[in-house]
Amino acid sequence: MTESAASFQPLTWLARQWREGRSPALWLLGVMTGAISAYAAIAFILSLHGISLLMFGANHDALVSGAANIPFWQVLLVPTAGGLLVAGLLWLGQTRNWLPRGQASAVADVMEARAARQGRIELPNGLLSASIAAISLGTGGSAGREGPVVHLGAAIASFIARRLGLPARSARILLACGAAAAVAASFNAPVAGALFAFEIVLGHYALRSIAPVAIASVTGALISRLHLGASPAFAMPALSPASIWDLPGVIGLGLAAAVLASAFILTSIHLPRLIAQQSERIGWPLWALPPIGGLCIGALALIAPEILGVGYEATAAALGGSYGILTLLMLVVLKLLAVGITLGFRFGGGVFSPSLYLGAMLGAAFGGLLAMTGAETAGIPFYAVVGMGAVAGAALGAPLSTTLIVFELTASYEASVAVLIAVSLATVLSQSLAGGSIFHLQILRRGFDLSRGQARVLLQTIRVRDIMTPMQEKEAGADSDSEAACLYEDDYLGRAIGFLSAEAIDGTIVRSRSGDQVVVGYLSRVDAHAAYAKALADAHEEEHR
Repeated sequence: MTESAASFQPLTWLARQWREGRSPALWLLGVMTGAISAYAAIAFILSLHGISLLMFGANHDALVSGAANIPFWQVLLVPTAGGLLVAGLLWLGQTRNWLPRGQASAVADVMEARAARQGRIELPNGLLSASIAAISLGTGGSAGREGPVVHLGAAIASFIARRLGLPARSARILLACGAAAAVAASFNAPVAGALFAFEIVLGHYALRSIAPVAIASVTGALISRLHLGASPAFAMPALSPASIWDLPGVIGLGLAAAVLASAFILTSIHLPRLIAQQSERIGWPLWALPPIGGLCIGALALIAPEILGVGYEATAAALGGSYGILTLLMLVVLKLLAVGITLGFRFGGGVFSPSLYLGAMLGAAFGGLLAMTGAETAGIPFYAVVGMGAVAGAALGAPLSTTLIVFELTASYEASVAVLIAVSLATVLSQSLAGGSIFHLQILRRGFDLSRGQARVLLQTIRVRDIMTPMQEKEAGADSDSEAACLYEDDYLGRAIGFLSAEAIDGTIVRSRSGDQVVVGYLSRVDAHAAYAKALADAHEEEHR
């Protein structure tokens, strides 16, 4: 072996490690991404407080108290004014093509980017979506803050990956790093942040992704604690010890949580679709919907200001047993409606916080009913915590993440075990009743079925142009007959395989879809199946190594 060859081997090894996402340098990028995403999450949270202080005279964690101290017309008009600002940003996003779907992006867009877009999220989309969400929530929009910060962290990670020229595999890991850091910074829960990235964003627990994602999540939590303190996102009560006699109650609450989670999923999916259909039918532009939605939210807030914003103040009150049973049930109904209006009328925001809110209200009501029977139970706060985890885990399709969030917020082993039992029941039943989690159904509406795994997604994302053999018109000969059936270069692999099988042919020409539709290539059945097999093998390796 020559001296030059011997010196080149380490460089070759390092290049391969980098390409496969195994380089320790990716760990350092995880730290950097985690830090930047955490500071972005902190900036988002502080902007919420600033806007709420300006509009309601109270920070965002005290919107209920703030709304009680201002005139009724201000409660009605503040969300409407916020809707006007959001409408302007939506119009800007559409004219600049920064918002391809005509609304702010959130967690489902991060999942789609990982599964179908090689981890690519445009930074302008992330920044504009975060701005829309900050104004929406700061002026009373009834949604969550975790979805926007997850998307913002993922957009920052994607930007870093593109600037450094990372391969798609490493870009997807970095995407999860940004999401993990954002969740960890928002909830002060590093373990749950990492698990959320694995369970929701990546969809697997490959060994090569554990170190960078874990490091990013811990970095995000440390920075959050440094600047915002070590206290949890909202006040948690002291929980009484549970006993074996609480098990039937936990099971019953799991069943009730399944029903509420299903209602939340269906409302969050179908009410926005119905509003969009009616808007298109009457010719009202989608970007102009927010002011109408703001007026509706303001009207609901006159009945129950607890529905405003993220809802942490009301959630903490429910956890502390401050509401009566009828009030709790009323807040469940109004919050469901408020979230559907917020999302349907194109405000920005997520669904994580609303699911925690709904679960806490349901659990507190359930615990109150048990207390009325005279049974010896662990008390209303215990059942409120269990309900919070059960509804959130079932609605989001993240049972493990929400269980760990409860454990990190309460430090209660008994409550965590109860949440695990309830969320397991709620998840299985709600998946059957609603057809999937909120995130998976949102992505399904865009044409990608993640519930069937990456194998189905590959058929929907690989283009014919990526696997065909280039060819010019004159090389095609008799096959270039313009009347003959053919494939187009922008067709997906799934259509190509189906076409070749249906026509019972070994291959066909590929045409450009534009202009004169000239022949640009040739695709054989062997090449199509070989490309699919290679993509499956690569995906399997990425998910298991």
